Amino acid sequence: MFTKELEVTLQKASADQIKPKPDQNSLGFGQFFTDHMFMMQWNRQQGWHDACIKPYQPFTLEPAAMVFHYGQAIFEGMKAYRGKDNQIFLFRPEDNLARMNQSALRMCMPRFPQERVLQALRAMVYLDQEWVPSTQGATLYIRPTMIATEPMLGLRPAQEYFFFIICCPVGAYYSEGFNPTKIYVEDKYVRAVPGGVGNAKTAGNYAASVKAQVEAQEKGYTQVLWLDAVERKYIEEVGTSNIFFLINDELITPPLEGTILPGVTRNSVLQLARDWGYQVSERRLTIDEIFAADKAGTLQEGFGTGTAAVIAPVGELCYRDQTIRINGGKTGTLAKRLFEELQAIQFGYQEDPHKWRVRVG
Repeated sequence: MFTKELEVTLQKASADQIKPKPDQNSLGFGQFFTDHMFMMQWNRQQGWHDACIKPYQPFTLEPAAMVFHYGQAIFEGMKAYRGKDNQIFLFRPEDNLARMNQSALRMCMPRFPQERVLQALRAMVYLDQEWVPSTQGATLYIRPTMIATEPMLGLRPAQEYFFFIICCPVGAYYSEGFNPTKIYVEDKYVRAVPGGVGNAKTAGNYAASVKAQVEAQEKGYTQVLWLDAVERKYIEEVGTSNIFFLINDELITPPLEGTILPGVTRNSVLQLARDWGYQVSERRLTIDEIFAADKAGTLQEGFGTGTAAVIAPVGELCYRDQTIRINGGKTGTLAKRLFEELQAIQFGYQEDPHKWRVRVG
């Protein structure tokens, strides 16, 4: 249920609620949280209501809240950037919120008024603008979330929900920074199946991936490359990112067929690569093709794409005890160009021909 005239109130943090700012050179990822949050509630009688920007604080849920038992939880990830002339920008926030509403539909959760939420988000980021880092490459990560809060045991869509947005200043997502990562190709566990929820950004997808992630890290790898759940041969995505390979001058990424997330950064990379004249394909690609291309000398680059890491070059792939080094284990020319172009657009130092950038304030 949409609420067209959703009113958003403001409760500013008091002096004793203002937190000390962390060292911008030691931010890590997801460790520090800003002074304010946005929150609203939904029930079948009132729709969305009690929308408020307020001090960051805990909230109370009953032990029977349905999110704990049946997993109705979705979220998004986007960023705010301190850029040219000290202006603060968001990057394609409308697309993230639209994708969240698609996740809500898949998980039988209520959609929300995107424009009103975006207005509230911009106001909250402006209020907490001192938290947007000024050091190179650092950003303010934004996490919208919706959870089922109705206290009830029984499998059905909940009739009560919380929607909230929290923010945290972040440095590089990977400890390696913008350097090639080592990826383990997973062929024992699966992430998503056709007809499942692989194309929704729902919490359960990430919980199901933890086991493979832990085992890969124990073997010395940063992330997992998932294969399809049916034939276990087609590449799908990397942990928290979409994946691309440049083979014989063709930029290839798996198609959106319901088992992978339709990434906003993925879409941006596809657009930029086409703008630059690359042959771009959204098609199925087997892991054997990648290894064959390496053997033939036509595998030029591999990289992941996502809001958190932006572009994550892949320097090494391990599959069934076979290891290949991509581009000699070095960052490729295209990955570097895409990273620099996206960062320049996001921080306001480059023209924005596709109108992806949204100014705050």
